[in-house]
Amino acid sequence: MNRLILIIALLTVAGAASAHEIRPAYLEIRENADHSLQITWKQPIMGEVGVPLFPEISAGWLNDSLAENSYTEAYLIKRWQIPPDHASLDQQSVRIRGLERTITDALVQVTTATNGSFTFLLKPVQPYVTLNLSRPQAPPVWQYIQLGIYHIWSGFDHLLFVFGLLLLVKKTSRLVWTITAFTIAHSITLALATLHIITISPSFTEAAIALSIAFLAVELVNHYNGNDGLTYRYPWLVSFLFGLLHGLGFAGALSEVGLPENNIPLALLLFNVGVEIGQLAFVAVMLLILAGVRRLQLSLPAWVNEIPGYFIGTLAMYWFVERVMALLG
Repeated sequence: MNRLILIIALLTVAGAASAHEIRPAYLEIRENADHSLQITWKQPIMGEVGVPLFPEISAGWLNDSLAENSYTEAYLIKRWQIPPDHASLDQQSVRIRGLERTITDALVQVTTATNGSFTFLLKPVQPYVTLNLSRPQAPPVWQYIQLGIYHIWSGFDHLLFVFGLLLLVKKTSRLVWTITAFTIAHSITLALATLHIITISPSFTEAAIALSIAFLAVELVNHYNGNDGLTYRYPWLVSFLFGLLHGLGFAGALSEVGLPENNIPLALLLFNVGVEIGQLAFVAVMLLILAGVRRLQLSLPAWVNEIPGYFIGTLAMYWFVERVMALLG
């Protein structure tokens, strides 16, 4: 399909700019039975540097010199212990300084000793909130749907895998079954991993996801050379098997952000709904662009068709090596 050259160029520019998603920041404030507070701040890492985000609470509790510091692969973590004789948590103002200069979000979870859990999603356009904790909060439906949408849209590796399927599976009915199989599969492992029924190292999962994309790239190149492989013949099977793997990646992101203890099943469902909305929106936009490119009636050399596979494969192997090095290091 010579007419794909335009979309290839667009994806090359977009893809080269990002190898990792920027995960949302996370601030948890937990009130204990004695009214002391445990405050946890998770600052996302981009490459090897923390995204310049700084939490502020109007009571002035977040003194860096008093914080206990640790880190994971995706976050720098700070923890504070606030004694019981603190100012009231209700009506405190929370701000994430620097959020307005990013494209990420910040999830604020507050658990009180009397009124349950509260969830707030701060965004670059409104990086602050006043905590109204006087009465229980309704279930945080929209917050977790937004998190799911943001996660899939910022996860370029997941989107690249889906895009590879769109290039390989051209018949509409087969494409519907393929995307459905991918959706069912990653929903299964997202639930199992989030509920701790299965546990797999996030580093291993991320490296394996990169390999799944490389496999799809090889299948794509072989297809344009006249050798139809397993993915072309049984796309739903391959998308289901690799969808199980990608679901573990979604679960890793969700577990690092956190779930409200009194609403875990609902939050999990809503996050998954958000992922599906984001994925379907991406598929719809890509199909519209591909349809537009085909109408251009471009006359290009046959070898141009191999460019998507080589580009996807090169980027996937770069991610694989990078993630294996992180796993070993």
